[in-house]
Amino acid sequence: MNTLASQLKSINRKNVKSFFVSNAIYIVLFALFAVIVIINPSFLSLKNFGFILSQSATRMIFACAIAGPIVLGGTDLSAGRLIGFAGLLSASLLQSPDYAVRVFPNLPRLPIWLPILLAMLMCAVFSLIGGYLVAKLKVAPFIASLGMQLVVYGLMSVYFDAVSDSAPIGVLDEKFSSFAQNGINIFGFRLQFIILYAVAVVAIVWFIWNKTKLGKNMFAIGGNIEAANVSGVNIVFNMLAIYMLAGLLYGFGGALEVARTGSATNALGQGYELDAIAACVVGGVSMRGGVGKIKGIITGVLLFQVISYGLVYIQVNPYLVYFVKGAIILIAVVIDTKKYIKKK
Repeated sequence: MNTLASQLKSINRKNVKSFFVSNAIYIVLFALFAVIVIINPSFLSLKNFGFILSQSATRMIFACAIAGPIVLGGTDLSAGRLIGFAGLLSASLLQSPDYAVRVFPNLPRLPIWLPILLAMLMCAVFSLIGGYLVAKLKVAPFIASLGMQLVVYGLMSVYFDAVSDSAPIGVLDEKFSSFAQNGINIFGFRLQFIILYAVAVVAIVWFIWNKTKLGKNMFAIGGNIEAANVSGVNIVFNMLAIYMLAGLLYGFGGALEVARTGSATNALGQGYELDAIAACVVGGVSMRGGVGKIKGIITGVLLFQVISYGLVYIQVNPYLVYFVKGAIILIAVVIDTKKYIKKK
């Protein structure tokens, strides 16, 4: 009897320990959230909630985009510059027709979908080149994406200097700004269109990941590329498709970001890839490939945004915010590594 009781006690201890280890990152984040609310209870307001959601909208798109290459077992350091390139291109082509110093004064007023589509296609091309280096030429994803990052940044900087004389490109077409900033009021809460676009993107990516052959193959390649190849999966085709999807989303998200903020320079997008990767890791996407869920990614984005904005809201030193974010990422990576070792 005593032996049975001790065994049950041991099992319970293991379950509790396993729960805390598996959910340590969420426990830490919720503890930080509780501290923020205790210090300043006004943080819990519909206005702040709406602001966090609008800030998170494009981050969700970026995270869903970069998660694909990560699930494949790689990464994409060019994401931030592609986002910036898309935003810069969209802004330069969609300035207000009444603005006296447009970068293209003779350009007729374009329908907003045309520059957005152009930005998406351009980003898809750059992503395909990066994906080809990884999938076909077997270049390490870190090196391939780092090289593409520099290439894209160089090109967008040359373009920016040529069309704007180094001045921020702003005064956007009202229709373009409204495309992201307008919204609908629901019970006193303003739901911006940009949030609805993010929800639509999340739904599309979820469907691709969970209901299509491409999604199944993506996880198979990330889990074990040799086994996937033996099973008849077209490795190169599927990897290129995932990279192309990421590029399309970078382009769409970049255009939305500049419509939300109202201006663009060649600095737009700097570091965005790191925030997106961090949100994915916190959300349970394994940097070793083959593991990841859309709901985890969205959770990661929202938690990161809540903590980042919350720390600023209670007037924490901005440098300390970087420290906290870095510590959260390290904790998430340690947990991921422990899970990987345990599986082996």
